Amino acid sequence: MAETVFFNRDLSWLGFNERVLLEASKDTVPILERIKFLSIYSSNLDEFYRVRMPVLMAVDEHVQDIDSTGNYALAKAEINRQQEQFGAIIASQILPQLAKQDIHWIYNKPIPSQITDQVVNLFFNEVLAYIYSVCIDKDLTDFFAENNKLYQLVILKDTVGAERLELINIPSESLQRLYALDHDGHKYVVFLEDIIKYNLSYLFPNDTIMGVFNIKITRDAELKIDNGLEGDITTVLERQLETRDFGFATRFLIEPGIPLRNLYRLIYSLKLGRASIVEGGRYHNLKDLNSFPLNGEEFSYPKWPSLSSILISEKDTLFNLILKQDLLVNVPYQSYDSILRFFNEAANDVYVEEIYTTLYRVANNSRIVSALMTAARNGKKVTALVELKARFDEANNIKWAKQMKAAGVKIVYSSIDLKVHAKVALAKRVISGHEEFIGLMATGNLNESTARFYTDQILLTSHQPMLKELEALFGFLRKSKKAPSLEDQIDFKHLLVAQFNLQHRFIGLIQREIDNAKEGIANGITIKLNNLEEKILIAKLYEASQAGVKIQLIVRGICCLIPGQVGLSENITVTRIVDRYLEHGRIFIFENGGYKEIFMGSADWMNRNIYSRIEVCFPLYDPKLREIIMKIVNLQLQENAQESIYKFLKDTNTI
Repeated sequence: MAETVFFNRDLSWLGFNERVLLEASKDTVPILERIKFLSIYSSNLDEFYRVRMPVLMAVDEHVQDIDSTGNYALAKAEINRQQEQFGAIIASQILPQLAKQDIHWIYNKPIPSQITDQVVNLFFNEVLAYIYSVCIDKDLTDFFAENNKLYQLVILKDTVGAERLELINIPSESLQRLYALDHDGHKYVVFLEDIIKYNLSYLFPNDTIMGVFNIKITRDAELKIDNGLEGDITTVLERQLETRDFGFATRFLIEPGIPLRNLYRLIYSLKLGRASIVEGGRYHNLKDLNSFPLNGEEFSYPKWPSLSSILISEKDTLFNLILKQDLLVNVPYQSYDSILRFFNEAANDVYVEEIYTTLYRVANNSRIVSALMTAARNGKKVTALVELKARFDEANNIKWAKQMKAAGVKIVYSSIDLKVHAKVALAKRVISGHEEFIGLMATGNLNESTARFYTDQILLTSHQPMLKELEALFGFLRKSKKAPSLEDQIDFKHLLVAQFNLQHRFIGLIQREIDNAKEGIANGITIKLNNLEEKILIAKLYEASQAGVKIQLIVRGICCLIPGQVGLSENITVTRIVDRYLEHGRIFIFENGGYKEIFMGSADWMNRNIYSRIEVCFPLYDPKLREIIMKIVNLQLQENAQESIYKFLKDTNTI
């Protein structure tokens, strides 16, 4: 199949980020939410530079993968275009709308005289204790510019005309980034770096300030871990984390206007020769806009209180309810309390003897982990499969793993080259010698913090055949240090598990729709994913489209499939959703001649999910729950999806 039938992975990632940026341009979105979308865009772009740019730079240097040749230049061009769009949204839309509310954001302009007294007081009373300066001369300096930290380059001339460069840190990690100041009832918002810039003459009283420019350096974030490592994995990872922010620079972000001689001098002194030099605006690290100092309900989305989805009488338990019927929680629309209660009951139920769970991204103050430690202290056998390689969550997961181990929880780590990304938990009860399982399977992390703004589905079930398969999977994970061999194979009839049967089963499900289309039997495929990249599965969807199967895709982020191409994908549509919540659930619906099969789970269709992770997708059997998921997915294919879903679930009777 020709390579042109697959859209570029990195440009698709950047395309999703542009969708985030477009939300900031919508007049229908409240002003504070628009500013937060700008923050999300900036944060996403930082991650792209930390994670993907090192790869593209390496490919550009060595050209080992012909599919990626030139992607570095294409990505840079797209980023530059989006950055111009970012600045235009602030200048032409955000600032005027704030001004109408008598809120004056001092952006790319001098501090007005009305508030200079307050700015000086702030500098001396709050800021001065946290800043330092470093002289950059023509020789190498020992100073190391930290990852994603803000600095000001100050160009000075002394009394005899000699020029020198000074770097000043912008202590945004210690102080707030934006300050709200009031004068005669008018509100002003000022950047920390502008407060420092206004007071520079105090720091350099005997010099002439020739120029002041904001800069930032982004460094490679990938951990260099291989199968040859020696020692305990937590110790190795902790050493790696200590050096993560000291990787090579991938981006040197500068405010325009730095004289070339000074720029080259800075690049040489800070060892930034490999970095991509990017001219941005005056302000960097605009992910800090997520704490923009603007109060008032009229500036934000109307509140959607979490809905109760499961009603339990005071004399009953959640476990008893699960034993009677499957339950489904749709977060963040519905309360996460029942998920916390699942672990709390498992920790204290007199019949529960064993608990198994996977942990990929754990909340900073995880009540789930606290329940697991309580269970171990209560004498239950608790096994937690902790993924230490969850990017940017490694340190938090290590912290919790140590605490759980100290409490008596058996900790199992995945192998270096095989992540455990599945979101599952299992409680094993023994009543009069009879084993009984109660399980939890989800599309998202077991994390009560992200459950407030990630849309996910969580199934609570006592389907014994399916949960016995889950027990078998935990048995494999508990003892294995690598991908399954032939002797490790498990006969999964209900679950779809990456490394075992997931890709093969999905191909078979698509093929059945192809066969039904050829026979004139009802057919169709609807799939919701975060990312779609893996070429074998994309090729199978193309084959289904060519056979006449109608395919509806909801893809939040990366999408390498090209829809609507005559003779290839004219029967495929792709919907993208960017709204107040982050779409995160994975749902797979196959028409199956009118007898729909519905699966949900942790697996995107990316190379990493299919080939180097343990993922679990699970069937949805309960007719009532199937109707709810079908309604949600149908709403997601329409405009104003999240508001409509909230209203639908609010009107749906609780269990």
